Amino acid sequence: MSSDPAARAASARTELTALARDGGEWGVQLRELPVGTSARAAAVLILFGVLDAQPSAHDAQDAAVSRDLDVLLLERASTLRAHPGQVAFPGGRLDPGDAGPIAAALREAEEETGLDPAGVDVLGALPPVPLEFSGHLVTPVLGWWRHPSPVRVVDDAESAAVFRAPVADLLDPRNRGVTVIERDGREWRGPAFEVQGHLVWGFTAMVLDALFDRLGWTEPWDLGAATRRITLPD
Repeated sequence: MSSDPAARAASARTELTALARDGGEWGVQLRELPVGTSARAAAVLILFGVLDAQPSAHDAQDAAVSRDLDVLLLERASTLRAHPGQVAFPGGRLDPGDAGPIAAALREAEEETGLDPAGVDVLGALPPVPLEFSGHLVTPVLGWWRHPSPVRVVDDAESAAVFRAPVADLLDPRNRGVTVIERDGREWRGPAFEVQGHLVWGFTAMVLDALFDRLGWTEPWDLGAATRRITLPD
């Protein structure tokens, strides 16, 4: 395993670029939209880069994941009607003026986090993911932060926090678990990550889980019946 952070960062970027170019089935297991549903197009920016703050204390097993590799996330405001308080990627619906999902993802990221899109290299877009509950068809856009810019909460009514999460922390088995939702006699189980005092679950956790699996970055953590169950916030 290389100890050179620059070499490891270059390796991570290369692997992400290859994934973006390959596309195809990449692992997010979500149900298709019901027949007749008018899907609303949306896009999210999955932006990786190199931390400018405290790196992870966890030494990831994969050679491409240095301690300072990170991904940009935000916590939605608790006052929002849709998914209040949940951690998410920057993003949202496509506007009529957007040239496509990539343009929408960059626009939303700038509006929500204040980042400078000029410093982002777009690696490519992954196949859209259908969200049955909300009727959205979400295109994940992979990006690399060539020239990182400061990020912050731009609108308190939309976001409670904006932060760069170390990927090694997300991969650390000690920070992983499952969430369980029981409703009407049915059970839904999903991946979850605990990072920097935030709980990442739902769509964002599913995408990260599938992405890490496809890249080969995932570290053994799921112990079946013994897997840690993480309680969802009220």
